[in-house]
Amino acid sequence: MSEFSAASTPSTPGALLGLAVRVAREAAATARRMRAEAIGDVQTKSTATDVVTAADKAVERQVIEALRAARPDDDVLGEEYGTSATSATSAVRWILDPIDGTVNYLYGLPQYAVSLAAELEGVVVAGVVVNAANDDEWTATLGGGAWRGEKRLHGSAPGSLSQTLVGTGFGYDARRREHQGRVLAGLITQVRDIRRFGSAALDLCAVAEGTLDAYYEKGLNPWDWAAGGLVATEAGIVVSGLGGVAPGIDMLIAAPPAVHGPLHDALAALDAAGGA
Repeated sequence: MSEFSAASTPSTPGALLGLAVRVAREAAATARRMRAEAIGDVQTKSTATDVVTAADKAVERQVIEALRAARPDDDVLGEEYGTSATSATSAVRWILDPIDGTVNYLYGLPQYAVSLAAELEGVVVAGVVVNAANDDEWTATLGGGAWRGEKRLHGSAPGSLSQTLVGTGFGYDARRREHQGRVLAGLITQVRDIRRFGSAALDLCAVAEGTLDAYYEKGLNPWDWAAGGLVATEAGIVVSGLGGVAPGIDMLIAAPPAVHGPLHDALAALDAAGGA
């Protein structure tokens, strides 16, 4: 029987996290090992700047196979291959980004991550983000807190929006980038500074541990933020969209309670969810 057999992996947040961690660590090792050969096989997706490597696809296949071996009836939503469904009645769906930060991966910048979350009946209950470049790891379970190793995470406590270090990211479409640039120009005078690291999953984990105070971005897909969003939420961070809606493709904002409202209002005034 497989180490990850279905019988040994019940549908509890802790058990699902345990499986996710083991699978994500192996996937991160594959991504790191493949980097030299993978960057010689680069294709594009939505635009000429939206790249995918051989490793993105290989890591996603590896994770799907490992999850299938452990829990053959679960669904998997991955960035590269979409939904892989085996059962119309499965209560668990895995949400996977095999390499979040592919451009960083391509250039050798040490911020690229395997992000894996378990969703139970539509609610994300467990998540892990592993920075494949250095094996840094963040985990969370619903109601169980957020952790980096043995350290429980609680975010930061900026006194005001003007003291807030904000992370963000940009889409690949030139029209979207143009609008995002205008939003950034309007926001940068209202905050301490802006950072752009190139991985939404790692940005959300940075907010959870307080190395960023807040983060926002338009255009994120579920695999970009499912695991990192749970890590941030369990660290006491408010994760939302604009105007009272849930986070999603139009906007995701992650900030401590004290500055979430002011950041939200600043982004709303700048029409951050608008544009292409």
